[in-house]
Amino acid sequence: MVSTAPRTQTRAWAKAIPQTAENAIASPISEFPLTPLEVLSGKLPPGLHGSLYRNGPGRLARGEYQAGHWFDGDGAILGIHFTPAGATGTYRFVQTEAYKAEEKAGKWLFGGYGSMPSGGFWQRFLRDAKNAGNTSVLALPDKLLALWEGGKPHALDLQTLDTFGEDDLGELHRDLRYSAHPKRDPHTGEIYNFGISYGKTGVLNVYRSNASGQIVKQNAIALEGLPMIHDFVLAGRYLVFFAPPVHLNPFPVLLRFKTYSESLTWQPEKGTQVLVLDRESLEVVSRSEVESWYQWHFGNGYVDADGAVVVDLVRYRDFQTNRYLQEVTTGKTHTAAKGTLWRLRLNPQSGQLLETVELLDRGCEFPVVHPQQVGQPSRFTYLNVHHPGVDISQEFFGAIARFDHQTGTFTTTHLKENCYPSEPIYAPDAEDPTKGWVLTVVFDGNQGCSEVWVFDGDRLDDEPVCRLALPSVIPLSFHGTWKPA
Repeated sequence: MVSTAPRTQTRAWAKAIPQTAENAIASPISEFPLTPLEVLSGKLPPGLHGSLYRNGPGRLARGEYQAGHWFDGDGAILGIHFTPAGATGTYRFVQTEAYKAEEKAGKWLFGGYGSMPSGGFWQRFLRDAKNAGNTSVLALPDKLLALWEGGKPHALDLQTLDTFGEDDLGELHRDLRYSAHPKRDPHTGEIYNFGISYGKTGVLNVYRSNASGQIVKQNAIALEGLPMIHDFVLAGRYLVFFAPPVHLNPFPVLLRFKTYSESLTWQPEKGTQVLVLDRESLEVVSRSEVESWYQWHFGNGYVDADGAVVVDLVRYRDFQTNRYLQEVTTGKTHTAAKGTLWRLRLNPQSGQLLETVELLDRGCEFPVVHPQQVGQPSRFTYLNVHHPGVDISQEFFGAIARFDHQTGTFTTTHLKENCYPSEPIYAPDAEDPTKGWVLTVVFDGNQGCSEVWVFDGDRLDDEPVCRLALPSVIPLSFHGTWKPA
């Protein structure tokens, strides 16, 4: 009999997925304290003053128990501090209560997005999903927040990454959640974010915070059904939410028969729901329904000269991306989930979709812009991309790129085979506002090491201006941020 199962092979990126030695992919990842970093090539730009922070799953297994989804790994933060004297770095697990309980027990206890709790039925039934603190970071004047969209943020020390504990930001009471994709207005310093609560229907809880992160206004908006919303857009005077037709069946989750991930269904006939909110009042300006697609992340948004909202996003045809991300924990993937860069124009008063254009047909993700242009017109989008011709069902992104919206020019880095960059983070130069640097953490699967690479923001196709050695392998991560000195 001929097997029809997908044929996959272990790729070099799997060495940077934190698993137990028994799984023959990678050993548990090691933390390291604040350490001076060796310059491997080039030199640090004199105007690069500040800190790079990155967050992602640092542990996906305990004993014989393996996480069922990449989203369920324990959060671990990398902090890189750039000063005139050089660069230092530290890597620390977020000390959540669940992490500490599992460390003490020496085994997996709690469930997550795609993982069941351990133990018998009653043990599973009585254990909530753990706050993994593993998705993104928000740098405030006096602390760093480790973000996970299913719960409250955890506050950490900006230098040492010591964990202080959960932070309610003054207003996150009861079951209110704080998502992993806040947006900061570069001029006012105000921070916007949201969290989804689930009951008979979903509730979109929207927050406006001051520059210190304290919530000063919030609103609760009823949603249709139980949708999944991961990210949103700040666009001028508006906040825009797109709820793709992925809906939750809550009963298997509540009874611990299925995980949250397994209980999500793709229902394209329902279309994508669009909510436009006024950023000052947090009230709904318009609701509408448009064609079906799925997205994890938006690049940016703004209001154009005609008053339309312009939105850049990485768009998928369906929800197969969730299956691909689940397969990552095994070290072998076989689901082709291609996201490409799109631009939408929307009438904010009616919610009518005026225009949809695919800007780039290369598989890509993690779109970001200059932090001083969030919510405003931005000429460049930086993102991760696949190399041409690779099998995207089995590979990770092998390059970072810049798309020029003015000229349509697409510029990519030239990384060696089996080298995998993280999400690009734009760091404005502290001495010259016309310049900036693109920072990424590269896992070199050939050498089995991780490095910090600094690129000239205008010359991504040149060699990095500086490469820094890291003391240990840093697992492939999700999101980061730049905090100026």
